[in-house]
Amino acid sequence: MPTHQPNFGPFHIRKWYGFVDETLAGETGAAADGAAIFKYVVAAAIHCPYAGRYEADLGAWIEASPAIGVEIGRRLKLLSGGKAIESYGKAILVGTDCEYEHGNALLTNPAANPVRDAVGGGKSWVPSTGKRGVPGTILDIPLAHKDALYVRSHYDTISVSFNDGPNRDELIVAWAFATRGRLNARLGGLKASEVKGKDGLT
Repeated sequence: MPTHQPNFGPFHIRKWYGFVDETLAGETGAAADGAAIFKYVVAAAIHCPYAGRYEADLGAWIEASPAIGVEIGRRLKLLSGGKAIESYGKAILVGTDCEYEHGNALLTNPAANPVRDAVGGGKSWVPSTGKRGVPGTILDIPLAHKDALYVRSHYDTISVSFNDGPNRDELIVAWAFATRGRLNARLGGLKASEVKGKDGLT
């Protein structure tokens, strides 16, 4: 039987992932209304010690999770070259021997706050989603403006898949980021330029 000795605090991380998506024009070929949009995904395949059984108290994982958030922030800065981030989102992909709740334990505020710090602060809650799956499962990660949830231009998604994860006893924690809203967004509402001073939900 394989052993999963901790190699990152109390966690056993098998693999880190990093993806970059750069879009220069819209779906119909219309040129970008300004700069291209860069989207980034940072993810980790983590062994789940609770796989195959029910664990009533997931507090130990929640308590240790800020270290993952710090590392995601560090890797984002390397991946993005320090570009300013305007929107974010998070998701989990949970192996079939694990519970959805195991992944959610690594998406709570203790894990998220260091990521907020890494992007210069975030006043809005982070949109999130997730599913159980196998290697190759497509994971759709939602995006929204980091400082005001109701900026329509920044509602977006990035889809990723992992060819070798999650294993049955693993979960993948994934964070997504973008440098701007959708290209040629034109649905009205609150503008990103009007966000300063808002409370995060306005």
